[in-house]
This record gives sequence, C-alpha cells and structure tokens, in this order.
Amino acid sequence: MSTAASPHLELFEAHRRALLGAAYRVLGTVGDSEDAVQETWLRWQDVDPMTVRDPRAYLLRATTRVALNIARSRDRRREEYIGPWLPEPVSTDVAADPGRAAEIAEDVSLALLVVLESLSPLERAAFVLREVFALPYPEVAAALERSESSVRQLVSRARAHVQEQAPRHPVDESTHRALTAAFLDAAQGTTALEEMVAVLSPEVVLTTDGGGVKRAARRPIRGTANVLAFIAGIMTKPEVMALSWLLAEVNGRPALVGHEGPRIDCVVWIEADGEGADAVVTRIDMIRNPGKLGAVRL
Repeated sequence: MSTAASPHLELFEAHRRALLGAAYRVLGTVGDSEDAVQETWLRWQDVDPMTVRDPRAYLLRATTRVALNIARSRDRRREEYIGPWLPEPVSTDVAADPGRAAEIAEDVSLALLVVLESLSPLERAAFVLREVFALPYPEVAAALERSESSVRQLVSRARAHVQEQAPRHPVDESTHRALTAAFLDAAQGTTALEEMVAVLSPEVVLTTDGGGVKRAARRPIRGTANVLAFIAGIMTKPEVMALSWLLAEVNGRPALVGHEGPRIDCVVWIEADGEGADAVVTRIDMIRNPGKLGAVRL
C-alpha cells in the first residue's frame, strides 16, 4: 500500500466499529451496513484528511447519509415484503466471529432495532447521530441536509417514541436469561406449553418474519391465548419438530436458536418488563427468513 493511502486507512480503521454501529442501527441488516461503510470508505479516499477537523464526526455523518439513502431505497422495496419485517440478528458469543460481532452488534439489542425500525428513516438517522453518537445538532443538520430546528423536532419525536416503547421496568441480565431459558424448556418439551402463561404478559405480542419463504404469521399475534395457540400449532409442524434448540448470545443478549444439524432455521428473542418475580414477557420475535440468518453461528 502506498504511503499516501496510509493516513486514510489509519483514520478509517480507527472508527470502523462506530461506523458499522451507526449503519446497523439505521438499517438493521449486516450486509447493507457493510455496504454503507464500504461506500463511505471509497468516498473517504477522495478527501484530504488534513482538511478534516474531526474525522470521527465527518465519517459518522458520511456513513449515516449513505445508510439513509439505502434505507429509503429499501423501504420502497419493503412494500412488497411478505409479512412483518424484523432486523437481522448477529451472534455475539465468544465462539462466534469476534471481529464482526464486536463491530456490529455487541451494543445494539434486537429490541432496540425493532423500535428504531418503527421510526421513519430520517428519524432513525437523526436519533442515531444525536442520541447514540452525541453529535451536535448543527452537525446532524448538515449531515441530513435539514435545518437545525427540523432536526431537533426529528430527534424529539424519535426520542419520545423510543422511550414510550421501552420497558417501564427493564429486567436484569439474569432474569432475561431465565425467561429465555423457560422458552427453551418449552421448545424442548421439558415444560408444558400451558405453564408459560405465568411468564407472559396478557398483552404479549408475537411477531414472526418468514419473508414469504418460511411458514410464519403474516401479522403480529396479540394476547396470551392467541400467542400460545400459534406456538402450539407451529411446534407440531414436521419442519419445526425436527429442530434442536440451544440458548445462544445474539446481539449481546440470550436468544433461542433452532437448528437442524448445521442448518439454522430460526432465531427467537424476547423483551421483558417487571421487577423480580413479577417480570413477564411482553414481546416475542422470531426470524425464519433464511436470508436474515447468515450472521448467526452455532
């Protein structure tokens, strides 16, 4: 590599993890996030680093702009997507790909990605730059080509929505793991499915993403009885009965991975709310779309 290219590469690599994290929060998929960072790298090579006062902020703005363009284009295609769309999970176990996991998903929970996905692309981008990476409002405004007052409104709406969707009493790691393990016991047949009523909120919502490729519900399922009925039904399907289940770390939190040998069929994760023994599961999300399971490892 030429000496002239070294400053570009050195500065870029120093911030690659942050850039991937920003793109992943906006896009929710690994491949698109890597494409956004690669496009930023190509553009960065045409910039004189000596003229950039704050390379981190500059690269974050550039990556988020690219990610925003990808999100807008993808959202137009999303209209043709069959069923609900969920973000792409990434294994973060020590045994998984440590570089990719640490760069992309270590600090980004799937629950947060689900909430961010309910925002508009512009709101997501503004929220990520301001609330996650603490860029000043004028810099966010420049990145999004909006006025500062407009950006303040975008961030305010996004912040309020994220806070509204967040659990009132987030559970600690051990409780989250115990609740996820309870689902593992049910999946493995060591606990009767009916016993899961005690750990489900009456308003629990189950969302499944099969992408039109695998069997999944076309709309979110709401309420304990409906959720348990759907789970009982899908667990009797031959392709699901053939699965083995394990508890794995996905996006930094415990999740269930269903697999048949080396083939991963689905990833299931939960969101819970409550204190101590009163904690209950409020959301269950399941991805079966094979195109979204490439970053999950056994």
